[in-house]
Amino acid sequence: MGTFIGHAYPGLFLLSYGLYQAVVVSKAVIFSDSFLYPSSPPRNKGRWARLWKISYGGLLKTLAGSGLLVYEISCMKRGLILMNRELPLRVMYAKEWQHVTMYILLTLNGCVEVVSKNLLPQHCVPLEEGTLVLTFYVLLLLLVSHVQDSAGVELQVHSVLILVVLLLMLVLTVQLWVPDTFQLSVIETFLFQIMGFWLVQAGFILYKPGTGYPGQDDDLIDIMFVTTFFCWHVMIDALCLLGIYGVSSSWHCCYLPSWKLTGSREAPCYTTTVGPLYKLLREGDQSESD
Repeated sequence: MGTFIGHAYPGLFLLSYGLYQAVVVSKAVIFSDSFLYPSSPPRNKGRWARLWKISYGGLLKTLAGSGLLVYEISCMKRGLILMNRELPLRVMYAKEWQHVTMYILLTLNGCVEVVSKNLLPQHCVPLEEGTLVLTFYVLLLLLVSHVQDSAGVELQVHSVLILVVLLLMLVLTVQLWVPDTFQLSVIETFLFQIMGFWLVQAGFILYKPGTGYPGQDDDLIDIMFVTTFFCWHVMIDALCLLGIYGVSSSWHCCYLPSWKLTGSREAPCYTTTVGPLYKLLREGDQSESD
């Protein structure tokens, strides 16, 4: 991960996941739908019917984590060795092992999401949320340890990243007790976008600066500008989130106006949220009885 690709590729994954979540959250807000059990448009039943039920978010996590894990191991010339063979014994590639741990957790989190949504008899949201929270707790610990030998610009870049991870960890922790909440879902999506954008930007700042010259660790102006640049990213991500909501709203209103009435929903198991389809069925029963 200590390369441009090592920062850019995880950033692109997080950015893609954040954009995907932004579309999902926008659709749920537009239709006053559930964030955990969103409605889906009617599909033709046939050979490919199960394709629409695949957990694309979990699949993306699994593929990205596996790919990054293979890339990290392939970058080591002698392979990923835990300890040397000479005395005294010393742990080898400490930072690389931290990267491997992050990617393994990402892969496991994706596998848990796929199993929960596609293989278990009922969708187990607490299992998914608990695994995701555990992943970010471990990620925060690894990042704090990861910057012990950093200084100057690199330390500032990773410090604001740690701040985002800390906020995201707190939001995910609160969601364990208050699931399916509009405000928390929007904040979670927003933080994922910031984290992805900033990781990509960190690759350029540290390894491919636009000026062609790396930042000076003893220059306070360079260090201060990192924070300013991060604030610009926050504003850009906020505008991006609003833009996705606007485009989604226009798309659903103009081209898919019947989704809310004809959408199908999986039977929830661990939530008390009443979906729009259930409300429609209940109103229909009351009208028949009258």
